[in-house]
Amino acid sequence: MGRFSEDELHAVVSRYEATRAQALTERDEQLRAFHAAGWRPVDLQRVTGYSRETIRQALRPEVRRATNLSRRRTSPRPPADYRPYGDRKPYVVAETLAELHGPTGGTVTLPRHLDWSGHAEYDLNRAARLASMYKVVLTEASTVEDLNTWLDADLLRRLWPTLWLPPQLRQRWEDAFPELTATRSNAA
Repeated sequence: MGRFSEDELHAVVSRYEATRAQALTERDEQLRAFHAAGWRPVDLQRVTGYSRETIRQALRPEVRRATNLSRRRTSPRPPADYRPYGDRKPYVVAETLAELHGPTGGTVTLPRHLDWSGHAEYDLNRAARLASMYKVVLTEASTVEDLNTWLDADLLRRLWPTLWLPPQLRQRWEDAFPELTATRSNAA
């Protein structure tokens, strides 16, 4: 770790935390003095640019203590029954690759239920836009018909190794179609 020790690093952090705590205390005392002199919280907020909550905590230290105490009590761990979004999202997988007969060239506009980004037009002759469209369709399709309408089996095989997909989605497709796993292995 070079010429510095852990103790020196802890000292740097301790000095920073001490000066930060002191500065916070002084600022809050000054804000309370302005408030006592007739400044309304909304005026303090307007002039300082601080949020309403920051002003509230500065004017009432007990609120800051209660808020900080509440934060410390809150467990940063998710509940025991928590499942990540990717595990809960109902990804759709094609029944067979042979039924994927989507467009292979030109410009297409995806329907709003698949792409609500405002950039739903894709020039399939541009590799980046083609890959982007495939990612959108794969992640947002709600029916097998969506997949059959917008994806092409040969293009999917070709793009598969390079598509950035949620791991759960990729796994479901590769479980259903082991040949996709092989295309990914061959590309590596």
